[in-house]
Amino acid sequence: MNIFFLILLVGCQPDPYPGYKNIDDGALYYRLHMFGEDRFTASVGDFVTADIVYQTMDDSVFFHGRRTFQLTEPTFDGSIEQCFLLLAEHDSASFIISADGLFGKTLDTDLPSFIPEKSNMKVGIHLRMIRSEKDYKREKEEFLAWINDFGEYEQTVLRHFIEEQKVDLQPTESGMYFIIVEEGSGKAVSKGDIVTVNYEGKFLNGEFFDSTVKRNQPFEFVYGTEWQVISGMEEAIGMMREGDRAIIILPSDLAWGASGSSTGIIPPFTSVIYEINLLEVRSREDQV
Repeated sequence: MNIFFLILLVGCQPDPYPGYKNIDDGALYYRLHMFGEDRFTASVGDFVTADIVYQTMDDSVFFHGRRTFQLTEPTFDGSIEQCFLLLAEHDSASFIISADGLFGKTLDTDLPSFIPEKSNMKVGIHLRMIRSEKDYKREKEEFLAWINDFGEYEQTVLRHFIEEQKVDLQPTESGMYFIIVEEGSGKAVSKGDIVTVNYEGKFLNGEFFDSTVKRNQPFEFVYGTEWQVISGMEEAIGMMREGDRAIIILPSDLAWGASGSSTGIIPPFTSVIYEINLLEVRSREDQV
């Protein structure tokens, strides 16, 4: 084959993801949407706060939340840690990474059923804040000291609610009130299972703030992996069997904590109630 024709042919290969820049020989693609004013980037060991979105390649969102965590050294090309290390504070970007890499290597669990094996997925990241480990620990200590009175107020409100509703049971060790209202006969939940749930969330005054039932859109996620659900819901689902329906009452440290929800719907230090219906549990063996 003529060498000129070969070069021309290679150069004319279609770009698989128009608008995205490739690094690591195809392991990672990214596109910046917004530049932060200060080009201060994160390093391994820093604590980052970010709004994170997981999407399928057809832009279907299956996770959206704000998380704060400590960055670790990337263990393979195209890892999600690499995505964060490419960004400066206040940058917003979209990434295309290996779904098998995120779930299989980083999260050590199976792919959700709606993502094919050996395929890619999209991750949206808005990097809100970067703090060194020293600054993060100092600010956390100062903040916890400052909000001590707020925590006591929430405990008073929650105690009054429990008394008024005559909830005659003891909380779990974590502080969750767990009430089974309908028993199922299916399998129990184990780490790595793909679970499908319907849930409705409301404040202690009875006002609803979220409902998969009203959206007619049950929520599916991999049980036991990070960044999927709030800790109180994960604890509750781990106590359930397929077909169970339960009501849980969560203090804020098992729900949205001292910061509230990233959407602003749930204020800081707010106890909440969820009704959860565990619709389906699919184990690793079921996926083979």
